[in-house]
Formats: sequence, structure tokens, C-alpha cells
Amino acid sequence: MAKIVEITDTNFQTEIVDCSIPVLLDFWAEWSGPCRETAPMIDQLAGEYRGRVKVAKVNVDKVLALVGKYAVMGIPTLMLFIDGELVETFVGVVEKPLISSKLNSLV
Repeated sequence: MAKIVEITDTNFQTEIVDCSIPVLLDFWAEWSGPCRETAPMIDQLAGEYRGRVKVAKVNVDKVLALVGKYAVMGIPTLMLFIDGELVETFVGVVEKPLISSKLNSLV
């Protein structure tokens, strides 16, 4: 299984903004049923796109500053960053083919 990076206030800049490949960032919480439903897909995407897309997670209960900065109103929220810029946001449970299609257009 590919490594999924846990994002904090201290590593957001280096792991997301300064990253040279696209980043799929998952805003999630342990207590959220939809997040638990989405987790296996996130793991699969991390493996399938290893080396081409960085997959990272933000625990919304631990990194409130990022939740506020990106106005995360519902979880799961998936955000796609390219060259440190937010280019796409998906809120709620999203089907894997939709995310894969978007990632395939970038890599």
C-alpha cells in the first residue's frame, strides 16, 4: 500500500504547497460514516497513482486552521492541488471513477 501523508499545520506548506506533483487532499474525521466509506477508495487511489499523485489526509478535528482556510463545510471533502493551488473540490461521498478521471487528466 502507498503511503498516505498526514497533514498538520506544520507540514502543509512542504507537503502540499511545495509539492511538484498533483496532490489529492482528503479532509476527514474518524467519527464520520461517509469518511469511513470513502477511506478504502482513498487507499486504492494512493496505490494506483503512487509516484504520480501525492495522497494526503487532514483530520478535521486536529487541524482546524486548514478547515477554516479552505471553508470545509462537510466531510469528506477531497481537494485537488496542482503546484500548490487548489483546482478542484469534491464534497461528500464521490465515486472512484470521477476522481480517477480527473487524476488521469493531470498525470
